[in-house]
Amino acid sequence: MGLFDSIRGEFIDIIEWTDDSRDTIVWRFPRHDNEIKMGAKLVVRESQTAVFVNEGRIADVFQPGTYTLQTQNMPLLSTLKGWKYGFDSPFKAEVYFVTTRQFTDMKWGTQNPVIVRDPEFGMVRLRAFGAYAARVVDPAALLRELAGTDPQFRTEEVQEYLRRMIVGKLGSALATSGVPMLDLATQQEAIGVRLAGVLTEELKPVGIAVPTFVIENISLPPEVEQAIDTRSRMGIAGNLDQYTQFQAADALAAGASTPGSGVGEGMGLGLGMAAGQRMAAGLTPQPQPQPTAPAASPAPSAGPPPLPVEEQWFIGVDGTQQGPYDRAGLAGLVSAGTVARTTLIWKEGMSGWLPAGQVPDVSGLFGAVPPPLPPQA
Repeated sequence: MGLFDSIRGEFIDIIEWTDDSRDTIVWRFPRHDNEIKMGAKLVVRESQTAVFVNEGRIADVFQPGTYTLQTQNMPLLSTLKGWKYGFDSPFKAEVYFVTTRQFTDMKWGTQNPVIVRDPEFGMVRLRAFGAYAARVVDPAALLRELAGTDPQFRTEEVQEYLRRMIVGKLGSALATSGVPMLDLATQQEAIGVRLAGVLTEELKPVGIAVPTFVIENISLPPEVEQAIDTRSRMGIAGNLDQYTQFQAADALAAGASTPGSGVGEGMGLGLGMAAGQRMAAGLTPQPQPQPTAPAASPAPSAGPPPLPVEEQWFIGVDGTQQGPYDRAGLAGLVSAGTVARTTLIWKEGMSGWLPAGQVPDVSGLFGAVPPPLPPQA
């Protein structure tokens, strides 16, 4: 290398940055000990801003474009350097390139539940997660407040700061939205837009804006979700008696599908007894009519007589009356274990409540149910 090449290498002619990453917010031009040549080219690409810093003080800020560095287009740096009448010699200054595009791969989530007051369920713990986009709108403020002299300031260095601020604002946004918990899914977009505006205003001093905020999901604790599912099933089943029958039917179906459980045999016994009673009623011989003398035509009948009323049973469980149940339903409850020999039952015609094992019409249903195991040594 000749003497002139060595001297020429001490001066910087072109200042530019080609961003080959997806997470760099601020990048400092590697000047080292080289000096910037007066008249050098500064290339600022779209979605970039160049900031000149002199001895720790922010000077001129350049928007996208190509510039020839002269004292005329660096008024603040010229003032800091004391170039009152122009200056053509090389100079030293730090150049920071700031990315102004949107960073759309930012994630957020609540590590701990957010407690809100719901008009229907009272105090509820909510968890939420989603994504947001952030961008730099004031490069000078970002350098002063967050990046400092970091030669490469990345999104990971500011993401945790943004996440804490989001979680801090999320609770108040949900609490003041006036939306019931069950309707939050329909209002997630509106709440996200509102949070984006609040966060942008809060982050204005550090030069960052949040143009997009997305709530992907708001979830409840597992026990609350289970209670909601139970409440939904009760709403489908109707009143408490119908819900009890619904649970008994579920237990019978589950037991019948389990080999060796005895529930299927018990259910078959109950249904068989009910079918046998109906068959016996159909096979009972009916008295034959005796021939009589012809009589006048009878008056037209008003209709068939009413059907016989099937017996209705009531049971007492934990001090609560449940029922009524017909014979087949009672047999199913016995098979499922809901009605034991000590369970109090009653039907019309009985003087009072009696244990099921002491009622002759019911004690036979326990024949297919094995007694409890003897105590083990």
